[in-house]
Amino acid sequence: MPGTSDAPSGAAPTLSSAVGGRLEQPCYAALDLGTNNCRLLIARKAGSGFRIIDAFSRIVRLGEGLSQSGELSQAAQDRAIAALKVCADKIARRKAVKVRAVATQACRGAANGEAFLERAERETGLRLEIIPPEEEARLSVAGCSDLIDRRFTSAIILDVGGGSTEMSWVRRRGGDGRPPELLTWMSAPIGVVTLAERFPEPETPTLEWFEAMVGAIADRIAAFDGADGHREAFSDGRAQLIGTSGAITSLAGLHLGLQRYERAKVDGLRMQAHECRAVADRLLGTDRAGRASEACIGPDRADLVLAGAAILEAVQRQWPCQHVRVADRGLREGMLLSLMQSRRRRRRR
Repeated sequence: MPGTSDAPSGAAPTLSSAVGGRLEQPCYAALDLGTNNCRLLIARKAGSGFRIIDAFSRIVRLGEGLSQSGELSQAAQDRAIAALKVCADKIARRKAVKVRAVATQACRGAANGEAFLERAERETGLRLEIIPPEEEARLSVAGCSDLIDRRFTSAIILDVGGGSTEMSWVRRRGGDGRPPELLTWMSAPIGVVTLAERFPEPETPTLEWFEAMVGAIADRIAAFDGADGHREAFSDGRAQLIGTSGAITSLAGLHLGLQRYERAKVDGLRMQAHECRAVADRLLGTDRAGRASEACIGPDRADLVLAGAAILEAVQRQWPCQHVRVADRGLREGMLLSLMQSRRRRRRR
């Protein structure tokens, strides 16, 4: 499979290795190079899930300026290559037996996206594949599926990226542990980076500026009618919204008043729609320097977090839902589960 490789040179070829007299499960690695972030997870199988043993995340802004130029800039490529070299080193040191590395909207949309991935393979040894929006949505659903509360029958899984936004409508199958049924999905080529570049932030953020961003993504969502048959579950309170993205987890951390970001407190957090809006209102009254000083935002996200809040607000208006659950998980977790399941199927054969 393109973008999926066996272990780097020197990795143990066995299914598990002996450490301290016991057998260690093999390591798997999932790498996601997005428009804004480069993120890596390395994990071992544990029960029906996995245990993370190493992770890496760096904001590289690969898609910076892409909406104007149509190409990945040299500076953006250099930042991404530097991050990918760190990932390659971690994967080699952990002796991952299976690796999958994917690129999303920035490389999908850039005229030089394929050329950049060829350069990345030459300089880092990592072979990345550009995945289509449909697979991006499917993997995010797989990574977030266990966050659907049992009291709800349906959910929207909202994945806000740097260059695109995916929405997936799913239905819970029951309490038998099966993953939810993916009913339909949509992708809009608008994310926090592209939205922020399209609507430059004024010196003092205004409600009119924020509403312009909300309107831009709302128009895209409203134009999609493939999910209209699932509105009943949302109108009578049987559905929830699950949001996965750095922008949404930043909003959650701000809501909790965290002095430093804590994944254990953010992942799985339940919020109400009015609490999401209250955080957005608070941010609108804060300039970029003030947002940069917030521990859960920082200088790298200070100019993007309001774009993320605008995308969340647009979704909540088009698909009113009082119950919001925050996910610090998604695409990479879905890739890890897929890698582990495919290896198990091969062993059975």
